[in-house]
Amino acid sequence: MKKVPKISEAEWQVMKLLWGRHPLTANKIVELLSSAKPWKPKTVKTLLNRLVNKKALGYETKGREYHYYPMVSEVECARVESRSFLERVYGGAVTPMLAAFIENGELTTEEIEELKQILERKGRS
Repeated sequence: MKKVPKISEAEWQVMKLLWGRHPLTANKIVELLSSAKPWKPKTVKTLLNRLVNKKALGYETKGREYHYYPMVSEVECARVESRSFLERVYGGAVTPMLAAFIENGELTTEEIEELKQILERKGRS
């Protein structure tokens, strides 16, 4: 099993963009992120370099351009992030976390049914 890197909140924004659409050049990434974030091009390029160093992103050189692509999936990163959150905030205990989310969230009838089905499946395995 490959090691999934720890990704910061800012790096997560870059990864979400590339998970949805890749490969992209650094300039295209800057352009797409600038509509949502007040980041300077240098900031985005720093984030790209960090993600390459963490082996979360890879790139191909085409002429003078770097074309970036994800090397880890969103599912893998979400799993690591979820586990980290669960350990930090709830000491690894799932029940208090779920209870807090359910008590504090607005759930539709469909979402409640989906949760029941997930718990039933989990109980059978």
